[in-house]
Amino acid sequence: MIILCEHYSFFSSKLNLNFMRRAVDTFRDYKYLGTRVRVDGTVGEYKWMTYGKAGTARSAIGSGLIHYGIPKGAGIGLYFINRPEWLIVDHACSAYSYISVPLYDTLGPDAVKYIVNHALVQVIFCVSQTLNSLLSYLSEIPTVRLIVVVGGIDDQIPSLPSSDGVQIISYTKLFSQGRSNLQPFCPPKPEDVATICYTSGTTGTPKGAVLTHENFIANVAGATIDEKFNPSDVYISYLPLAHIYERANQVMTVYFGMAVGFYQGDNLKLMDDLAALRPTVFCSVPRLYNRIYAGIINAVKTSGGLKERLFNAAYNAKRQALLHGKNPSPMWDRLVFNKIKEKLGGRVRLMVSGASPLSPDVMEFLKICFGGRVTEGYGMTETTCVISCIDNGDRLGGHVGSPNPACEIKLVDVPEMNYTSDDQPNPRGEICVRGPIIFQGYYKDEAQTREVIDEEGWLHTGDIGTWIAGGRLKIIDRKKNIFKLAQGEYIAPEKIENVYVKCNFVAQCFIYGDSFNSSLVSVVSVDPDVMKAWAASQNIVYNDLTQLCNDPRAKAAVLAEMDAVGREAQLRGFEFAKAVFLVAEPFAMENGLLTPTMKIKRPQAKEYFGKAISDMYSELSKSDPSQKPL
Repeated sequence: MIILCEHYSFFSSKLNLNFMRRAVDTFRDYKYLGTRVRVDGTVGEYKWMTYGKAGTARSAIGSGLIHYGIPKGAGIGLYFINRPEWLIVDHACSAYSYISVPLYDTLGPDAVKYIVNHALVQVIFCVSQTLNSLLSYLSEIPTVRLIVVVGGIDDQIPSLPSSDGVQIISYTKLFSQGRSNLQPFCPPKPEDVATICYTSGTTGTPKGAVLTHENFIANVAGATIDEKFNPSDVYISYLPLAHIYERANQVMTVYFGMAVGFYQGDNLKLMDDLAALRPTVFCSVPRLYNRIYAGIINAVKTSGGLKERLFNAAYNAKRQALLHGKNPSPMWDRLVFNKIKEKLGGRVRLMVSGASPLSPDVMEFLKICFGGRVTEGYGMTETTCVISCIDNGDRLGGHVGSPNPACEIKLVDVPEMNYTSDDQPNPRGEICVRGPIIFQGYYKDEAQTREVIDEEGWLHTGDIGTWIAGGRLKIIDRKKNIFKLAQGEYIAPEKIENVYVKCNFVAQCFIYGDSFNSSLVSVVSVDPDVMKAWAASQNIVYNDLTQLCNDPRAKAAVLAEMDAVGREAQLRGFEFAKAVFLVAEPFAMENGLLTPTMKIKRPQAKEYFGKAISDMYSELSKSDPSQKPL
């Protein structure tokens, strides 16, 4: 049954969906939104806006929208990356009953046009960099009445003919006009729409997930029962605010009065931002945790001698203590791990992973090296984020924890994949979720809504799970992302990719196979530092990383390590990649290979690497006749 505990009741009744108003009253003089200040062209320390100042800004922006005649319930587009104004606009939407519509700046103009028209967006908040793009197709987005330029200077903002019916103003001007004519709040009801969050998916046009205020409150209330936060906590915001993971986290930070520091907008400078901000709570995705893991391991191996032996001794001693539920000797932190902790600012007490599976080995490594709590959650946009999360005190890895108390979960048989409730030793099936965290459906798309929500209100996630000891949920497969090899074996590529990313050489991995071939091939985006270090150790001369990736010796070395990791993970024979193609370019949203939730777009990756895939199969058929298509 759904467990709606007192914590949820407190959220819904006390906040009455105006959690920001409560935060302003309770934490008025506490730090809330922080950005790094530039002094003489150099990025310095963080400068903070208090909860009280943020509340004032929220009222001004909401009142400004009313001043321009924007009606209640209108769609408000946010077309820029994480910064304080993003949250202030979102809070204004909640206070004055507007609907926020995040616009991914990485989706490209076609997707942005589609979302703006589909959601009937009337106002777009953007930055100078995205303004020119908007103006180039302004005639194709006729619902837009007002464009607000964040960070723009009034006398540098272009004006449009009145016949266009669109006004362009600066954020500063909107703020000033709203502050001069403050309007009373127009708070929404629990069932009112808070946001339409468009998911790019792996194919087709974006789908707009309709989420209510109650959805957010229910999810965060349930997800935080097991966690203790307070106003002394500091959170770094760099995960995309257009993604539900970060949106839910921001509801959490406001409720507990936490300080939120923003990154500079450049992932390559994230480590510098972490050192300056010194957060206590760090939420990220496996891709970054894997890079941290690989970087530390590589640094230890290259240090050699006494330092390597000291690290291994400290690691093993601390690991044994944790396995037996004991407190490790603080000596190991002083000698080894405090220096590693400084990489994330030195104060992180909670690390959270989401969006895709985190290897149990990497989770254990993070616990040992950084101390504190490391947890993993499972969720999706359609459930307003968290479906389940590893409980505090649970030392077992390799699963996604127990259900969020604000929902119920069941596993449904998938006979075509041989997953049933009768499976031994544990039942298996498609993960289905029901409760107040479930979205209202896809905007203007009843057909796709009915595909995922059945008549009893169960959301069918498409993920295959199993219940293990202690009521823990473990994800073992994906209903859609499976294919059959020529000999009839079914392949779950994500499981294999999660094995291969443990290789030092491998930053990202794409596994491909089909029913016309009897083996798998792989495309690997390499870790540049590891590749370069390996080349130096082999005395290999090269002009650039792309040339090194094409060197047969490099391919052989990477494939050999992948084989070793595959054997250690006990992959079955047909699950091993028989060939590898190395690329220097990362898989990214910018080149169309990743969704905003960092999942590989498989059809696009197949097309993008089509020639490489064809060449690998051609070479395999020449070297081993058994690899020829059947």
